[in-house]
Amino acid sequence: MTLDAAPGFCLVVSYNPGYQSVLKDLKDSTRQRLVAIEFGFPAADVEEKVVAHEAGVGSDVAAELVRLAQAIRRLENRGLREVASTRVLIAAGRLIAEGLSSREAARAAVAGPLTDDIHTGDGLLELIDVYLCDT
Repeated sequence: MTLDAAPGFCLVVSYNPGYQSVLKDLKDSTRQRLVAIEFGFPAADVEEKVVAHEAGVGSDVAAELVRLAQAIRRLENRGLREVASTRVLIAAGRLIAEGLSSREAARAAVAGPLTDDIHTGDGLLELIDVYLCDT
């Protein structure tokens, strides 16, 4: 029996190499049947608009959060399993919108989720203090 796909059928697979454990990794033969499209982070101006809209904060706050994220992203492969995603910036922005200071929000929503290592966490806290202003 053969199953034919309907006209216009498209299968999309989302996969983050290196993110899954070895037991959940795609087999090479499966990966070779797929077309790869690599996505990075959006341009800073675009990411700022997304953070401002989704978190309900002003563009100045969103810009500070994105600059912080860019600094953290430059630390990739230096003790962090993951870098600051747009998702954690939105979470921090929502905390700010609810009344937390920028630094408190970033400590809770950015630094905390990114590492359990004390020394790495201290480094993230230093970046937060450099990049975020509490006015």
